Amino acid sequence: METLIVDSILDAIADQRLPAGTKLGEQAISDIFACNRVHVRRALSMLTGWQVVDHLPNRGAYVATPTPQDARDVFQARRAIETTICRNAVRLATPDDIADLRAHLASEDAARGHDDRPTAIRLSRGFHILLARIGRNPVLARYLDELTMRSSLIIGLYASGHATLCAEDEHARIATAIEVRDEARALSLLDQHLRHIEAGIRFDDIPPPTGALSTALRAAP
Repeated sequence: METLIVDSILDAIADQRLPAGTKLGEQAISDIFACNRVHVRRALSMLTGWQVVDHLPNRGAYVATPTPQDARDVFQARRAIETTICRNAVRLATPDDIADLRAHLASEDAARGHDDRPTAIRLSRGFHILLARIGRNPVLARYLDELTMRSSLIIGLYASGHATLCAEDEHARIATAIEVRDEARALSLLDQHLRHIEAGIRFDDIPPPTGALSTALRAAP
């Protein structure tokens, strides 16, 4: 149940149905998902740990409000960590790993083809998590897991809903460079990719508040 709640909140943020500062009331979420408030607290605790939700004493949980400096810090940290991850992936990727990358790219193409922004954002994050798995450094992978979660929040809140977050072939070109063991090209493409995403963030284009949480979260029946 916690996973369902977490995924629903992340999807709503990615789809700009939950703006920064939206209150996430425990009882309201419990009613939406027909679950015990203990499950809600655990889900909100997970999101708080990833700095996607702020928990304010005596006030409750709210969708986090990252600042421009937060965004710069997150993407600077990602470039530093993912440089090593990508280098490891070039050196360690197996044929099975490359097949996994190609399958993932196909899923990304399908999400773009259906104009499914929340899924596209989640899969974009998944591509980088997959690179971390291929790079076989679990410590870096844990750091990247948090950083990509925070950047998904930033993208979902502040990147234009109509903008292309990355060129269709950016991930594909990185995957190809890894497959042919071209380390310099893979690192260059990755750096360009992350800078491209960061450049698409506009903090002066904050989406307006939406209606009830029950509408924003779209809980499964």
